[in-house]
Amino acid sequence: MTTSTRGAGKAPAVLVLEDGRTFRGRAYGAVGATFGEAVFSTGMTGYQETLTDPSYHRQVVVMTAPHVGNTGVNDEDMESKKIWVSGYVVRDPARVPSNWRSTRSLDQELAAQGVVGISGIDTRALTRHLRERGAMRVGIFSGDAIQDDAALLARVQEAPEMTGADLSAEVATTEAYVVPAIGEKKFTVAAVDLGIKGMTPHRMAERGIEVHVLPATATVEDVYAVNPDGVFFSNGPGDPSTADHPVSVMRGVLERDTPLFGICFGNQILGRALGFGTFKLKYGHRGINQPVQDRTTGKVEVTAHNHGFAVDAPLDTVSDTPYGRAEVSHVCLNDNVVEGLRLLDKPAFSVQYHPEAAAGPHDAAYLFDRFVKLMEGQRA
Repeated sequence: MTTSTRGAGKAPAVLVLEDGRTFRGRAYGAVGATFGEAVFSTGMTGYQETLTDPSYHRQVVVMTAPHVGNTGVNDEDMESKKIWVSGYVVRDPARVPSNWRSTRSLDQELAAQGVVGISGIDTRALTRHLRERGAMRVGIFSGDAIQDDAALLARVQEAPEMTGADLSAEVATTEAYVVPAIGEKKFTVAAVDLGIKGMTPHRMAERGIEVHVLPATATVEDVYAVNPDGVFFSNGPGDPSTADHPVSVMRGVLERDTPLFGICFGNQILGRALGFGTFKLKYGHRGINQPVQDRTTGKVEVTAHNHGFAVDAPLDTVSDTPYGRAEVSHVCLNDNVVEGLRLLDKPAFSVQYHPEAAAGPHDAAYLFDRFVKLMEGQRA
């Protein structure tokens, strides 16, 4: 990715999909060239949390909401230390942010971090194209990076695909760190960072959990060196079929009967650990308004998602696995995609979405309480 921060708002820009569909607009953020997988997010708010979610590494995010940036950017809503998206696509960026917490504009933040974006295009048409054709490689070019269409298309088609990408180690912490419990410490959890968001250990800390966040390369021995009451596997980017090391670590946890909770990428890791396959969705689930049913209670939740892969497990039968019986606990009501798994003979469960609610609704906050109950039951 090559970028410059000069003249972004006035420079011409062009977005080129790998199938040749082209959109022309204006530069937004940094000026230059960038590549990634084109995906769309249906959230009408929470763009700062989306941008700083490591799960979006190597993806160009198209915002379906037409007006973006009106609340600006602050230093409190960052979910990691940087913006992870490869590029950003909006229709009508706010000219002036208006929010008491704002310290700078979204355009300024994108430019400062070298994120190439484009504005002024028909994001509705682009989203419909991705829904019909599926997520695909894309390039955004602005300023001096613009060439003739054939040359730009060739560069896009040379970019790596998301299928087969092993990315979690690229976004995870390289050094272990501790998020202390808020108030009285009740439990210790080892959290394997595959692309964790900052709010996730905070939600556990609110429940009296001391969270030891470990690198994606952590071994089973590293996990148990912190003497955990439970083990957590986080969200993260990439193709779960490449995640052999996290799968091996999770199997070590399952063999020890330690309470286990996984979200997003962690759900896919649990699926693989149990012997299920994974597959790439046509265009994925991204946004903060996805309806999911918790089959254990019948409750329907509005949830925050960011995943392009899913677990291939039978929806309506209990499966025998090397670790006992397993079942699908949650399902997406839009398309019947598996959104959660649970073991019936061991203290382990996972969901495909983001219960930390950053950004998003708080319907799924109970899942952290469910994790606490598993640890209480194991201790008893």
